[in-house]
Amino acid sequence: MLESLSDKANRLPLLPGVYIMLDAHGEVIYVGKAKKLKNRVSSYFHGEHLPKVAAMVEKVADFNVIVAGSEFEALVLENSLIKRHKPHYNILLKDDKGYPFIRLDMREEYPRMSVVSRAGKDGARYYGPFGGRSQSFGIIGAISKALLLPDCSRKFPRDIGRERPCLNYHMGSCAGWCLADSSAEDYRRGMRQAALILEGKSAELIDDLKKQMEQAAEELRFERAAELRDRLRAIEGLSNRQRVIATAFADTDAVGFCRGAKSCFTVLHFVDGNLVGKDVEMMDEPLEEDSEAVSGLVRQYFTAHRGGWPKTILLPCEIEDREDLEELLSETAGRRIYIETPKRGERMRLIESAALNAREEIQRRTTAAQRRSKTLEWLQKALELERFPERIEAFDISNLGDTGIVAGMTVHVDGKPKKKDYRRFRIRDLAQQDDYASMYQAVSRRFQHYLDGDEKFSPLPDLLLIDGGDRHAEKAVEALRDLGLSLPVFGMVKDDRHRTRALITPEGREIGIQGNQAVFALIGNIQEETHRYSIEYQRSLRQEAYGSSLDKIPGVGAKRRDELIRAFKSVRAIREASVEQLRLVVPKNTAQAIYDYYHQEGGEAPCESSPEAPADAD
Repeated sequence: MLESLSDKANRLPLLPGVYIMLDAHGEVIYVGKAKKLKNRVSSYFHGEHLPKVAAMVEKVADFNVIVAGSEFEALVLENSLIKRHKPHYNILLKDDKGYPFIRLDMREEYPRMSVVSRAGKDGARYYGPFGGRSQSFGIIGAISKALLLPDCSRKFPRDIGRERPCLNYHMGSCAGWCLADSSAEDYRRGMRQAALILEGKSAELIDDLKKQMEQAAEELRFERAAELRDRLRAIEGLSNRQRVIATAFADTDAVGFCRGAKSCFTVLHFVDGNLVGKDVEMMDEPLEEDSEAVSGLVRQYFTAHRGGWPKTILLPCEIEDREDLEELLSETAGRRIYIETPKRGERMRLIESAALNAREEIQRRTTAAQRRSKTLEWLQKALELERFPERIEAFDISNLGDTGIVAGMTVHVDGKPKKKDYRRFRIRDLAQQDDYASMYQAVSRRFQHYLDGDEKFSPLPDLLLIDGGDRHAEKAVEALRDLGLSLPVFGMVKDDRHRTRALITPEGREIGIQGNQAVFALIGNIQEETHRYSIEYQRSLRQEAYGSSLDKIPGVGAKRRDELIRAFKSVRAIREASVEQLRLVVPKNTAQAIYDYYHQEGGEAPCESSPEAPADAD
């Protein structure tokens, strides 16, 4: 049993979250949080433990996890789950009288956050309830550290200036409010910021701090701007927008759906504003499109018997039968149920969290080989390929104006790069830049090598991807046709931000790939890798060309060579420059040496032709 649980734990992500230990009856016996779920949970299933931990592990039959957006969110989520399930082995709760609150009285001159057993009616602000006293103190500690507020036992203003500041000040986790020159107003401002975080208004606080930081920078108060920047980063590091405690999400279920080697349907449950649980259903990839699949899964899941009904169900995509489904669920529940598909804001973040948990479940329950195989299988169906795309080759053109035109070819086998099969080509006999002619030449030469029996260019690919649009793909097809070959060819289209958007046929028909995250990532990685490879080759040739002449001139080292290239843009422009023009970039003697080198008496200037191609280039 422990061995199988250990294997399951080793497949967890290195992400923050909460783990829920279950006994043989499915009862929750322990809830814990982790900065990295894989490391924390796997530690339970190997090595020796203290007697209490060993006793708990012995009763563990299974476990679940919920991936959180941050460590702070995991902390608050843990509180919610402990409060809901009252696990037997969460022994810290036994001494708690009810569930504690965090108290903050802003009427005091120096207000402090404290943990109390119950909310009073004394005019102070109370936040909670939370799952236990230790967790409540953990929340106070996290906020205090982010805002550099005191987390010690000193009393203000009584202890101001009486003693040296404590270790927290020297460690940079407190601003030193016990120093004689500390400002009461700055202190209260920090506490007001703490209240905003506890109220779930982190976004409002972040916007305010950004404005203060920009204003300080404009006024040239750089130390103050740096201080605000550090505080801003600390608060953003908490990444807590109160997804797990905001009352705006009371009684809400967020649905996530993801396709991969398997498909996963997840539901995150929010009750009274707290994220209290997660349900997961793994399945083979459905035949339907996402919207139809989600509609059917939601209908089956919510009409089956379950512990309670949410007021609102958040879906990851629009569905055609939303109104009919609302009516069906409302009749079944005996009260009105709302179905929404959020596009922005905090509700959208809930959907993203549900999708993240779905992806992570697929990652944990499948191997890397299974995921790659399923991705390529989906690609085969989407592109209507006769053969499974085991070997994919991709081409990209890179140039610097009308010179240094090259092509790079990358190879991916079973979805992984096979770098020893990469090839690069220096484009020949083109008087000016022409990407289409360059692509035709590169593809022609690659497959001519194959026809000539060159083992370095064998075997043939199952799929050819061309960086660019339909015209680029059309030129590749033309090159293949002229050689008597026929292979599936698609262009890789980018959006306005130079990111992969879709595939396109030589006839101009676009095939969307954004609906499948794994395929989208694969094509994007292939396109970026091919672009990187061709760019690096082009740069290496350019560097060698610069070195072919400039490096031979006395007084021109690497630094001055680069300065000259930046100033004149090309070796030809340097060769044609006057001494006076060169002196604007380099010293007088060096300028004269450069001029003399390129204007040698009785001979022509040294040729700036490209160097010989490296061994693995054509």
